[in-house]
Parts: sequence; C-alpha cells; structure tokens
Amino acid sequence: MEAARDIVAATRAYDHWLRGQLPVVEADLKLKHRAMKEDPFPFLRATFYRFVPVWREACADLAAAPLVLAVGDLHVENFGTWRDAEARLVWGINDVDEAAPMPYTIDLVRLATSALLARGHLAIAPRSACRAIIRGYRAGLAAPGAFVLEEEAGPLRAMALSVDREPDLFWARLGSHPPAKPPTAVRKLLAGHLPAPVKDLRFVRRVSGFGSLGRPRHTALAFHCGHNVARDAKATVPSAYDWAMQQMHPGWKFSRDGGPALLAAAVRCIDPFHGFQDGWQIRRLAPHCARIELAMLPALRDEKLLLFAMGRELANLHTASRSAIPAVKRDLAKRPKGWLFDAATRMAEATRADWKEWKRRG
Repeated sequence: MEAARDIVAATRAYDHWLRGQLPVVEADLKLKHRAMKEDPFPFLRATFYRFVPVWREACADLAAAPLVLAVGDLHVENFGTWRDAEARLVWGINDVDEAAPMPYTIDLVRLATSALLARGHLAIAPRSACRAIIRGYRAGLAAPGAFVLEEEAGPLRAMALSVDREPDLFWARLGSHPPAKPPTAVRKLLAGHLPAPVKDLRFVRRVSGFGSLGRPRHTALAFHCGHNVARDAKATVPSAYDWAMQQMHPGWKFSRDGGPALLAAAVRCIDPFHGFQDGWQIRRLAPHCARIELAMLPALRDEKLLLFAMGRELANLHTASRSAIPAVKRDLAKRPKGWLFDAATRMAEATRADWKEWKRRG
C-alpha cells in the first residue's frame, strides 16, 4: 500500500488517523514535521509508524521472531530515572506508550539503529555499539534485575546525575513554559495526582519528545509544603505498530493496554507516580524523575557500558512476557554473529533515505 511505501504518504495517513483518535494540537504536529527535517535521529524518533513497515521489509527474517510485549518506539533517548516507592533512584526505559505484542527483535534493531544515527552525541563505533546492546540483552535475559543507582552501577549513576538535572535549573525550565487551560476533566485528573494540600496550582503547556508531538499534553505545577511539585498528562492512542500493521493487513486488530500491562509485569522497581488513567499517561516530573537526553550526559562517559545497560534494561521489560522468553532465547542463539549490526545498518540506511525524501517533499 502507498502509505507503507512512501514516507510522505505514510505521514499523511498516520496524521489523518491520529486526528480521528483525539483533538490533535496542530501547532505541535507542524513542529514535529519541521523537526523531522533537521537530522536522521529526530526523524527516527518521530516516525515509528514508518519504521514498522520498512523494518518488516528490510529485515523480513527478523519479523518472524517470537512475540513479546515490546516497547516499540525504543531509542537511546527513551531512558530516564525515577524514584521508586522506597525513594530510591532507579534508571530504565522511560516511555512505553507504543507498547504492543511485537517480535522481540524490533526493539533491539530500533535501539541499535538509533545508536547508529545519534552520531552527533555518541562516539562509539557502530559495530561496538551493537555488540554492547546484544551482550546486555543476553545478560538481562539470563539474570533480570532493576537498576537501583544508589546501590550499584556507579558509572551509570554518574551519567544520570548530570549538571543539567540540577533542581534550580529543572524547576526554572519547567516554570518557564506558557500558561495553559486544560479541559476541566484533565485539570481534575492532574490535581488528583498531586499531594495534598497544594498552593498556587497552575497549568502550563509543555512540548516534549518527538513521536508524541501533536497529542494533547498538560502539566500541573504547584507548591506542596512550600516547595515545587509537578505532574504531567499525555494523551494516549493505540500503538503505531498496530496502525502500521493494519495498513499492510486491513484485518489486523489493535491491541489494547500494552503500556499498563508492560509496566505491571516487567522486572523493575516501579515508579508509583507513573501510570495510565482515562486515556492519559500520568507521571511525576522532578529533577531526577524525567527522561535523560544524550546532550545531558557528561563529556567523560563509558558509552559501551551505557549501551550494555540499555540492552539489559530492554530484557527486563521483555521478561514481562515470561512464557515467551524460552523461545526468545532459542531464537537469539540461532542468530548469526553480527546480525544486529547488519540489521541496524540496513535500517539506518533506510531511515536516512526516508529523511532525505522528507526533506525534499515533506
């Protein structure tokens, strides 16, 4: 189908579908389209709906791999930190709003592809990056375990606690967003997730990410016991994986509740303030409860360790599909040496080609 073959047609078709799911923020959608022209890495982040059909064609052998409840829109900037119920600092995958049953290989290939395309931020050689990811994934399948930064993973902890995440800078940036007037239901939803009592409750319009640009997002700021607190609500839609599959197979049925199911069953120390309610993904925002951008990483860092940890954390989430893990291990053992590098290289080339076409016609 045309939407699966052409980046411009695919984007128009996906945007049309999105408008039928929720009241799209057209200004943010235009911002997304402009950002897609800037560089292949943000282009990749913004176009999971396109990645799916291209991956299924370019990596057809991987598309038949065992199914797990996968992240889907995975990339090297979809990681962050949060505080668990014991107030421990935890690191891991930050966003699962595109989660759905998919071949386990799509997450690995997309993560590796993003590492290859983020060359302005990562200095590690492509083949080394892919080896680190797959080694981490194998280690995570063998012995799943959450990343509690206060008790282990010293170098990873140093990378997570960058200067850009200092409280003064964080709250100044968050408070600088323009005021907003969310619908009454959203105001009540966010207010209900704040600690009581609060003072000076206000709402701001925050633009964040690439893939979700266009969806409504509202942020509540207030003071509790004299200090800042914040909650964020982002509208959810069915996974773009299911949308892309339906374009290729009209009888395809959309999965439901992938994100909540993945968070509930994954091996991780759960963020008690991150969840899904009434069509919104709700999370706490705080200096160390947010996504980590590559630009925030310290100049001196162990990128091999970082990518190893990303692969291992991916296994923590795939372990949510416990009954599928034996088949995943068998399939992984059959893959030839260098398969991830070969697949990521093909997908990086295909993504660059789509990006160039979008720059010309989008």
